[in-house]
Amino acid sequence: MAVYFECVTITDMPRQELFEKSLSIDAHTGSMAGSGEQAVGGVTSGQIGLGEQVTWRAKHFGIPLRMTSEISELKEPSAFTDQQLRGPFKKFHHVHEFHAADAGTIMVDRIQFEAPLGPLGWLAERLVLSWYMPRLIRMRNAFLVNTSAL
Repeated sequence: MAVYFECVTITDMPRQELFEKSLSIDAHTGSMAGSGEQAVGGVTSGQIGLGEQVTWRAKHFGIPLRMTSEISELKEPSAFTDQQLRGPFKKFHHVHEFHAADAGTIMVDRIQFEAPLGPLGWLAERLVLSWYMPRLIRMRNAFLVNTSAL
C-alpha cells in the first residue's frame, strides 16, 4: 500500500517564477545540500522539461542512493509531474501544482510513493518515510520561496 501526502506552500512569489524555479535542477540541488544531492545524469543543470530525465545521487540515512526521474506531464505555468523511472522506491509519483492567488502563489505538492521489500518496506514507510519525505518537501519548498533566483 502506497503512502500519499500533500504539502501546501503559500508565497508572494509570482506563479510563473515559482513554476520555473521548481523545474530548476540547480535550485533542487541547492535545496537538498544537506543530503549532498547531485544531478549526475540526463539534465544536470538549468531547467528540466517535458520528457526529460535526471539522475540524482544522494545520501539519506548514510545510505548512498541513485534515482532517475522524468518529467512526464507539464502544463505551464500550472502543473508538472515527475516520476521515478529507476531508484530506491517501488513507486514514486510527484504532482506539482501552482495556483495563482491574490498576493502570489499557492503551491501544492501531491506525492505518492511505495517502498520496495514487501513487509519490510511497509514498516519503513510507516516508521520513517511517512515523516521524512514530507520534511524533505517542506525544506525544498522553503528554499525555493526564500532564495533569490538561481
